[in-house]
Amino acid sequence: MENKEQNVILNSISEGVFTVDLDWRITSFNRAAEEITGIKRQTAIDKHCRDVLRADVCETGCTLAATMQTGKPIMNKAVHIIDANGKRRAITISTALLKDSKGKVIGGVEMFRDMSMVEQLRKEIEGRYSFEDIISQSHKMQNLFAILPNIAESNTTVLIEGESGTGKELFARAIHNLSFRKDKPFVAVNCGALPDTLLESELFGYKAGAFTDAKKDKPGRFALAEGGTIFLDEIGDISAVVQVKLLRVLQDKTYEPVGAVSSVKADVRIITATNKKLGELVKEDKFRDDLYYRINVMKLELPPLRDRKEDVPLLIDFFIGKFNRLHNKNICCVTNEVTAALLAYDYPGNVRELENIIEHCFVLCPGEIIEAKHLPLSVRPALKSESTEDSEPTTIKQMEIILITQALRRNKGNKTAAAKQLGIDKSTLFRKMKAFAIKPETYSE
Repeated sequence: MENKEQNVILNSISEGVFTVDLDWRITSFNRAAEEITGIKRQTAIDKHCRDVLRADVCETGCTLAATMQTGKPIMNKAVHIIDANGKRRAITISTALLKDSKGKVIGGVEMFRDMSMVEQLRKEIEGRYSFEDIISQSHKMQNLFAILPNIAESNTTVLIEGESGTGKELFARAIHNLSFRKDKPFVAVNCGALPDTLLESELFGYKAGAFTDAKKDKPGRFALAEGGTIFLDEIGDISAVVQVKLLRVLQDKTYEPVGAVSSVKADVRIITATNKKLGELVKEDKFRDDLYYRINVMKLELPPLRDRKEDVPLLIDFFIGKFNRLHNKNICCVTNEVTAALLAYDYPGNVRELENIIEHCFVLCPGEIIEAKHLPLSVRPALKSESTEDSEPTTIKQMEIILITQALRRNKGNKTAAAKQLGIDKSTLFRKMKAFAIKPETYSE
């Protein structure tokens, strides 16, 4: 039986707390537990905990059972429960053994905290800074988000320029998904991955007998994309011969399969992308100027991740959520030191590289928090010791200094532009620069 003093203590705690005996029956249930679950104490007492909490781990990996078996407490594990109204709630749970005055184990105790508001806030933030599957709070990316619907409504040809890993195909898919062609196919072709002889037949198809082993007609990617969108990635790598054939598609909306004697009409929207500067290739006579002007009706220039470091924390959270689902893990976050290291890194492989870094950490991280020792060696900050237990964690102040310094450098000292990138007022930037003793190098506005 619980005494009055225990009740007073338990009911003054803001976290839900309940205890179970060795038969998994609830022996105490505090007021916060009632509020979070919607279940009254009288109803919960003597019930099996799985029938009350109805958590997603009850049947497959009970946290309290793991503590009872190993004797080791578990801290802040994120799970979901079903409350009395049938609503799914996000909570974090911590478990420990319950012992009597002689140290004998007589049951277990579980504490849980309602994370519904936190999860809702996270979703709102993701919703505010996401467009289709593109995550960003950078003002440069937000400007692109703003014009994408207008671009999608038109049927014009689009050229997307950006380094490898910046998300060119994501933008192409977003344009397709927002267009009147969204119910038709989206076909992506990596032009740089195919030799010229294969690329032509891959794009336009071929007729039976066109060459050895061509025993029957094969439709090309343009035919497969009929009515929809074809995305030609790495367009800067195609040969002069294929450039001529592609120019005809853009001019006449027709093409000829290899070995054909007549043309085929093409009702396809063309979106192209490259990691090169096509304008410079035109000047060097490596790309046809007439084709360039045809595909460059609307150009989107995607900034590299090093120029939008404010997106790194958002992307870290996004990829943690993604890999938790893929790897069936329950990693909650990264340490301040990891955040600082990822903010300081330049990402030659851009967003794709950051995604690979987080997946690398998932493979090595056995717990719920990614530490510096889980980072790839190329990203890992220089540490006096590989162990982070004795080292001071990187502070929010240090991370702010990194972000402010990089924003000023990117904008050549223009404080107004830097403040806009950082999402803060110019006066706030001045105050932080003064507080952190950040002195612009030879910057001038």
